[in-house]
Amino acid sequence: MPGGRLTQAERQQIALGLADNLAYAEIARRLKRPTSTITREVTRNGGPAGYRADLAHRATQQRTHRRRQTAPVGSQALPQPHGRDAEAVHAYQETLTTVLMTSGLPKMPARVLGCLYTTDTGRLTASELAQRLTVSPASISKAITFLENLDLVRRERDERRREHYVVDDDLWYQSMIRSARANDQFIATARQGITILGHGTPAATRLENAARFLDFVSENLIRAAEQGREVLYTRTRTTPHDTTKPNPHDNQTTTPTTTP
Repeated sequence: MPGGRLTQAERQQIALGLADNLAYAEIARRLKRPTSTITREVTRNGGPAGYRADLAHRATQQRTHRRRQTAPVGSQALPQPHGRDAEAVHAYQETLTTVLMTSGLPKMPARVLGCLYTTDTGRLTASELAQRLTVSPASISKAITFLENLDLVRRERDERRREHYVVDDDLWYQSMIRSARANDQFIATARQGITILGHGTPAATRLENAARFLDFVSENLIRAAEQGREVLYTRTRTTPHDTTKPNPHDNQTTTPTTTP
């Protein structure tokens, strides 16, 4: 399997594959490249509909040139705690960012979220994010606003009134609830259309089926999110060194029960 950056010829093959509506995995197989490489290449260069081989190649050259000129030494692989491989952590952060972009997030919000999730504290200031991602504070501000609107980050202030951007377990719960509630408006509107279009007509039946489906999915999604938060996040909050406690009745050690 070849390594290194994509060549211009490979980018032309990617463009041809996209024109033929080939899946990323099939394009990757033909080029003997990882599927993640193709996904990242297409996502950061206009997406399937806007990908152009020559423009993508030129943009990559420009990005490489800018990094060499402006990025401080070591900015792409910051020192890591716990004996982690800094290069491996940086590569994983890039992979996570690509996955977030593929799921629908724009590039900068995806980079910010990937950066926050790969820190142990799960919290960084705007200046820390700007330094780690080598972008402007204005870019960070716009990305945070976007992520806040999706309930994917939270703002907090410390004792010095500095603003921190935080990710934690509960944010995924809030985001899932928001996603489920977002269906409510369509469900209500669809049911309004049933009356207007006439019960039993093909158009009304189509809307009724859509409303019933989304109502069922939303209800079960909310129930699953609530159960998941109760079971999984309660277990997460149990610290490794707090797994036992003394029993005053028999001077023995008992292990607290957790929900399987």
